Amino acid sequence: MKNKGWRFTNNERQYIDNVLSGGFSAGESGTYVQQVESLFAEKHNQKYAIGCNSGTSTLHTALESFGVGPGDEVIIPSLTVAMCGFVILQCGATPVYADVKKDTFLMDANDVEKKITSKTKAIMPVHMYGLMCDMSEIMKVAEKHGLYVLEDCAQCFLAHDDKNRISGTVGHVGSWSFENSKHISSGDGGILTTDDAILSDHMRKFAWLGYKNITEKSSNVRVDKNLFQTPTWTRHIVNSYNYRLPELCAAVAFAQVENLEYFCALRHKMGKGYESIIEENNSDILIPQKTPKGYKNSYYTFAAVFNGDKYGIDWHEFREKYMSFGGDGIFGALQLVGNEPSFKYNKIGWGITPVAKELQQKLMLFTTNQANDEEIKTQMDCLNKTINYFINKK
Repeated sequence: MKNKGWRFTNNERQYIDNVLSGGFSAGESGTYVQQVESLFAEKHNQKYAIGCNSGTSTLHTALESFGVGPGDEVIIPSLTVAMCGFVILQCGATPVYADVKKDTFLMDANDVEKKITSKTKAIMPVHMYGLMCDMSEIMKVAEKHGLYVLEDCAQCFLAHDDKNRISGTVGHVGSWSFENSKHISSGDGGILTTDDAILSDHMRKFAWLGYKNITEKSSNVRVDKNLFQTPTWTRHIVNSYNYRLPELCAAVAFAQVENLEYFCALRHKMGKGYESIIEENNSDILIPQKTPKGYKNSYYTFAAVFNGDKYGIDWHEFREKYMSFGGDGIFGALQLVGNEPSFKYNKIGWGITPVAKELQQKLMLFTTNQANDEEIKTQMDCLNKTINYFINKK
């Protein structure tokens, strides 16, 4: 039986025990929230990091720091998770859907510019499947029109572009998720980074109940316990949410971030393994997500266009055959945000996206969360058998 807990065999249990035995009080190195924020910021060469309780609350927090509100519009790719649309609605704003590129499956900067209006406040590129969007082009558009940029890196840890810029460090704010399926996990949780002190201060206060003692660098509320407990002391200076990263989750997240490079390397190896099988078979049944020259894909999943209809092969037929050889399940693409009932039936958002519409029906997403070389080889062998089965059949 597969060991589902293989990712949590380093310092996770020790750090959790430290939290419990210490009664949730800060240790000599500070709270685990402080430690994971510091380490994550360091690994991304960012000045500030703010821990939150999910990768959705991070997005909401960032948009609020931009001043997004009623009457505003935020541009997101049509081919992404619904949560990107939810957080815009939570700000009272409207999502606008941009199309994606046929080869990278990621936000098309040219279409973004076509969707900009006088109401546009921000752009949210989403680095889907582990690959960075073309941030150079997106930033050009944003700077031209004076827009904020929020990078959603929930599926993209330590990827980089052709300028060697790490995902999440190019826009005004970067956002990551620690949900269970991600490169690293604390069960749930998320984190934001920025180099902007004003944005950091706003985000930290918004996510941490608006305490006035909170600063761009610290969420320490009780700076002076005696002063904090006096009857005349006022505490909250902005209306906000309780999006704080729990200390137990932070303890696990800290242990995971300590091994971030290791986990990302495993995903990358699996992704390149799938790619090598497709190349060796010289088959176009699957057309992988294009990683542009100089970019590094972090392979949250291995994404490919299923081109089997060219040979009379059904999407489900290929998936079932792959699984019959022992392969993990193949996932389909998420529904376009505007097609989800919560958006579609209420006619929320606008934007025609034909490329995304076509890709959504054809994408195949292969797992990359294998624990070791043996598991990686198993998936490679299963894909090789499946492709050869259909090559020989046709």
